[in-house]
Amino acid sequence: MGYVNGTVVLEFILLGNWYLLRNPKLLFTLLLVIYIMSLTGNSLIIYLVQMDSHLHIPMYFFLSNLSLLEILFTSTTIPTMLAVSLGQGNKVSVPGCLTQVFFLHFLGCTECFLLVVMAYDRYMAICRPLHYNMAMTKSICFQIAAVSWASGFLDALVLAILTSKLPFCGPNEVSNFFCDVPPLLKLACTDTRANEAMLSVAGSLLVLIPFILILASYFHIISAILRISSSKARWKVFSTCGSHLTVVSLFYGTVIFTYVRSSSGYTNDQDRLGSLVYTVLTPMLNPLIYSLRNHEVKEAIKKTLWGKIRTHLVCS
Repeated sequence: MGYVNGTVVLEFILLGNWYLLRNPKLLFTLLLVIYIMSLTGNSLIIYLVQMDSHLHIPMYFFLSNLSLLEILFTSTTIPTMLAVSLGQGNKVSVPGCLTQVFFLHFLGCTECFLLVVMAYDRYMAICRPLHYNMAMTKSICFQIAAVSWASGFLDALVLAILTSKLPFCGPNEVSNFFCDVPPLLKLACTDTRANEAMLSVAGSLLVLIPFILILASYFHIISAILRISSSKARWKVFSTCGSHLTVVSLFYGTVIFTYVRSSSGYTNDQDRLGSLVYTVLTPMLNPLIYSLRNHEVKEAIKKTLWGKIRTHLVCS
């Protein structure tokens, strides 16, 4: 790291949010409940996809990838937030902070790509049904998922390396519950305009372009749905896409708000609010959205979980 008058930053202090931290015990309890719900809900989705043969299709293969990603995502951020809320873990080393930056962007970028893939899967199923089985074979799905994870990994690696080369030699208070690039740029003892431009370009390429592709897919999907004569069939087809659209709106809305703006538009309160939504609330809501709005998932819950519970009660 850089030196100024012999000073070098060896650790960062995570400030969290002064308003939320006015009642740290309540904040800790809420975060803990959200974390448990997120882990339970996403683990349940993965379990159902593995156990129910009716869910062994590309749509739910990508959904289980998304659920795994959400488990890793919340495990990257919420434990740190829990420690900060109790005032026990608000100090983090520079390497530890950069590691958190890497995983945050690795998982975030991968989610962007997975949401595009899920939109493409729905497009092929609804708009190109005769080509669907040939275009979305098991091996192709594995390859697409692998490319999504690898692309997120490479993007996060480049971003973490660029951030690690910044000199930190003065203030070391990060205005967030966890380490992220925008607040770290404010602490660097050098001109960060190049890094800010790179962050904006990366945000535009890796967030806006996937978002546009999703919108294009759903333009064709909705057009195809509107051509269906039966209202009942039309609603059934649209319901398979409703969950994904809801998740896309939650995730992309907050990510675009946080990363695609110019850094001069950042304010601490806005950054913290946006980061809390997509790192805490969205991973918890995803399994609820898919289980409440998706008929196949609800049927899998009834058959797999309630069936085992009834069997257990009968045997006991």
